[in-house]
Amino acid sequence: MLRTLLIVFFLGLGTKKIFEKLRLPGLVGLIFAGIATGPYVLNILEPNVIVLSTEIRLLALIIILLRAGLGLDMSVLRKIGVSAVKMSTIPGLFEGLTIMVLSRLLLNFTWVQGGMLGFIIAAVSPAVVVPSMLELRSRGLGMDKNVPALVLAGASIDDVFAITVFTAFLGMVGNTGVSASSFMSLALVPLEIAGGIALGVAAGYLLTLMFERLDLGRVEQLLIVTGTGILITLIGQAASLAGLLAVMALGFVILEKGQEYASQLANSLNSLWLVAQLFLFILIGAAVNIQVALQAGFTGIIIIAVGLIARSLGVFLATWKSGLTWEEQKFCAVAYIPKATVQAAIGGIPLALGIPGGELMLAIAVLSIIITAPAGAIAIKTLAPRLLNHCKAHEGGEWKSEGKANDDNRTGNGNRESDTEGSY
Repeated sequence: MLRTLLIVFFLGLGTKKIFEKLRLPGLVGLIFAGIATGPYVLNILEPNVIVLSTEIRLLALIIILLRAGLGLDMSVLRKIGVSAVKMSTIPGLFEGLTIMVLSRLLLNFTWVQGGMLGFIIAAVSPAVVVPSMLELRSRGLGMDKNVPALVLAGASIDDVFAITVFTAFLGMVGNTGVSASSFMSLALVPLEIAGGIALGVAAGYLLTLMFERLDLGRVEQLLIVTGTGILITLIGQAASLAGLLAVMALGFVILEKGQEYASQLANSLNSLWLVAQLFLFILIGAAVNIQVALQAGFTGIIIIAVGLIARSLGVFLATWKSGLTWEEQKFCAVAYIPKATVQAAIGGIPLALGIPGGELMLAIAVLSIIITAPAGAIAIKTLAPRLLNHCKAHEGGEWKSEGKANDDNRTGNGNRESDTEGSY
């Protein structure tokens, strides 16, 4: 365990800084460091850490989603509500269904096998997208139209939607047609999302009442909020609710009802994220089996590429008549490229259950991580200053555009801020 901690801290920090010096997102360096040190390449990470990697990655996700919730406010949600709902469903449906058809044509999969693969791949990665959007928010990029908040909210529900549809297809295995239980699983998607939000809101109200009545220090508040995030995630898993969405709702309620300590919590979570991100991205990289990815071959690359094109068309449709400019719509499409967390978590389920084609599904899922996580993170960092307006907050919290932020001084300051925030 101690050897792995040394690798994560020193190799992770060193790789992250090298990539940032090269003006690349630090998380890309962490993913490559994880691939290199993981069990499929050098195999120097200790096995007991690999066994616990799912739980460690989940804890890191809870921390980043708490930060995301503390970065939203009611006025922003009112503005982006309808667009966020469309962004959470339409792009994923376009990508998932496109991959389902391609799998039928190119891999000779059944519709059920193709549906499973489609919605394994369709989920966008909160591990990559959330810190990237928080970084853009701290730099004031796109805040005049609340673009980072729109992507944040949409991506969070997108995962819930993709996993639920995947589970519905999983339930069809062995059936000759679409069963009533499969339709029921799809029909319960809105209930799972609403239940997750309600769970987070209830927990948030209880915590704000506790903080008002008890004299708690900053560290004590941090421990209680993080522990509550873990608890509602576990409750969500047990009750088939959107647990990770509940975590974001928890942070949102704390911001709305307890602004006097919300900023302190946000700063504490920023510090905690500096450590958590090392584990999250290195362990995501460690889960990548390059040999398996190679089995997907050129056909896998075609499926992933065409799926991304379909997702981008879905983004343009979801943001049509939303008030976003053409450049801002293009950025939203770019921000929806990265895949990592969900693919690493569920990509191997069909293979583990002995479903025909499961090995190929896993190979394409792994390949999607290798291609899209670095490419998406780099594209977000590179294109955000060119496509989004640079804004400054004025009185009343209103953001005013100052034009594009594509000059060297602004992007340089943005990199410096990212070290403080611990995002990229």
